[in-house]
Amino acid sequence: MSHDTIIVLDYGSQYSQLIARRVREANVYCELFSWRTPADIILAHNPKGFILSGGPNSVYDPNAPTLPAYVLASGVPVLGICYGMQLLAHTLGGRVAGSTRREYGPAVLEVNGAGNGLFRDWRLAIGDSSQSPIANSPIANPRQVWMSHGDKVEVLPPGFQILAHSANSPLAAAADEARGYYAVQFHPEVVHTPQGGTLLRNFVQAICGCAADWTPANFIEEETAVIRTQVGSGHVVLGLSGGVDSAVAAALIHRAIGDQLTCIFVDHGLLRQGEAAQVVETFEREQGMKLVAVNAVEEYLEVLDGVTEPEQKRRIIGEKFVRIFEREANKLGQIDFLAQGTIYPDVIESAGKDKKEAHVIKTHHNVGGLPDDMDFELVEPLKQLFKDEVRRIGTALGLPDSLIWRQPFPGPGLSIRCLGELTWQRLERLRQADAIFTDELRRAGMLKQGTQQAFAVLLPVKSVGVMGDGRSYEEVIALRAVTTEDFMTADWARLPYDLLAHVSRRIVNEVAGVNRVVYDITSKPPGTIEWE
Repeated sequence: MSHDTIIVLDYGSQYSQLIARRVREANVYCELFSWRTPADIILAHNPKGFILSGGPNSVYDPNAPTLPAYVLASGVPVLGICYGMQLLAHTLGGRVAGSTRREYGPAVLEVNGAGNGLFRDWRLAIGDSSQSPIANSPIANPRQVWMSHGDKVEVLPPGFQILAHSANSPLAAAADEARGYYAVQFHPEVVHTPQGGTLLRNFVQAICGCAADWTPANFIEEETAVIRTQVGSGHVVLGLSGGVDSAVAAALIHRAIGDQLTCIFVDHGLLRQGEAAQVVETFEREQGMKLVAVNAVEEYLEVLDGVTEPEQKRRIIGEKFVRIFEREANKLGQIDFLAQGTIYPDVIESAGKDKKEAHVIKTHHNVGGLPDDMDFELVEPLKQLFKDEVRRIGTALGLPDSLIWRQPFPGPGLSIRCLGELTWQRLERLRQADAIFTDELRRAGMLKQGTQQAFAVLLPVKSVGVMGDGRSYEEVIALRAVTTEDFMTADWARLPYDLLAHVSRRIVNEVAGVNRVVYDITSKPPGTIEWE
């Protein structure tokens, strides 16, 4: 089944992936490409519309990114966001200049053209419609939008009409409806623009005419067919960690090829407390999948002995992971494919290969840590999905909430939460502290609703303390909890002080070798969610 497709052209915005996610939330399929991508690759998708992302450049810079000729020549609707608006205006004969006052943060949007298709169903005040998708938004003013720009459009191109303005942006939104060109200075894709989803839905469905057929049921049927075609009569092994990504990948592949799939669970000693036993119980006994459980704790600790640099940890773990797979696969007979639960954010943060605008932040276990000489062809059925899409697919496949809503866990496990040297004693220390934190969040009802990811980190530093009547000099635990919709950006969770105090007391009293607990209040960006 082919889908009506929207193409998002990436000009380097930190929100580019989020635009794609918002379009998919409107049940419309889209793909993201660099603006440099050759025309034949883009046009092969037969796009029904283009969205131009924001970006850090100024359109008047000598080497500024440009608008590919095929976009306007295609004759389909175009929506420019932030830099995309400026680029569209600049290309069509408008004027863009630096603003005397940079606008960053919330602004109140005054809609001039509420009758325009882009602002259809746009609420002007609270109470306009209890059926609005933002009826329960924590943002009090439904007209709030998120600005992040220094330059702005001063003169619109011929044929454009003003649709909306803000205090610092007289031309906050504009359109040339006759030619299907639309532009907004604000970011409709972020949560700080509560009606942004409505605007994007209007563009992709009403203006571009895309069918809303990008649904979990359709994806499952289509990907099942893709897996069957790729695998044929071959056999597949999948590295099962117990996390949501590998669980959903396993369930989807198992649906497609049944017992041609063998799941291999490698206990590398870097899992959370009780996790190894839980994985075996869930997938072998409850889900009925073929599972090979391998105890490789000593092997991993041996190759990681003395290693402290995080990228080296990741690559060693990735290589060891594949070597064990090869070894176990040889015992199983002919194995042709290695399946992974790689998802879109893994690919994006691992960067580089397909996205020139990205910088390598860290190497993900599912993407960059694999040796070049591995003997398997990869099966990655989730690699174009965001985390929320993966969860919806998992629910549609009938997986239990206990799996679907597990806290995210990195492929390298506790190795990148145990900063510095890896020893069994330090890993056990971290496991205990992490279990206490998770347990107290669960008791407080904040493991699913109040946080999207929460964990403990063992720091490679010691601090002086007083325990009992004596001086102590022991290690420090950092607690990390974030709220996020997409894991591309995140904010630190405002946990109750009493909860943090209780967690701290328990860790210091119950975990030998720890005398201090700190709480990480860094957002992403500038930090990442994980410490390494």
